[in-house]
Amino acid sequence: MIKGFGGIFWRTKNLDAIKKWYSEVLKIEIENWNGTIIKPHSENETIFSFFTEDDLYFPTEQQVMLNFQVYNLNETIKHLEQIGVPLVKEKEISEFGKFIWIKDPEGRLVELWEK
Repeated sequence: MIKGFGGIFWRTKNLDAIKKWYSEVLKIEIENWNGTIIKPHSENETIFSFFTEDDLYFPTEQQVMLNFQVYNLNETIKHLEQIGVPLVKEKEISEFGKFIWIKDPEGRLVELWEK
């Protein structure tokens, strides 16, 4: 029945600042309608997963965490270093892939993942 995710929508305190950050940091081209269309790549997967209220994988006060799959995590880390965005969690390697965390301007953790 489900074909895929149709979108991710959330409220922000400062629309211009958050658009600028996601555009500069993650290279997401935000259009005039305040969004973009990310077309899936054939090797991309979208994970839909639940966590219990007390799971410590990400802060309990944060209801949702974004996870973006990247082509090359090392290149992404170099980009983040060049523009001065600190890692909240250093690169972690597991059987699921490679992961880092950064924070957006409103303090939300964003996970970047290379499979």
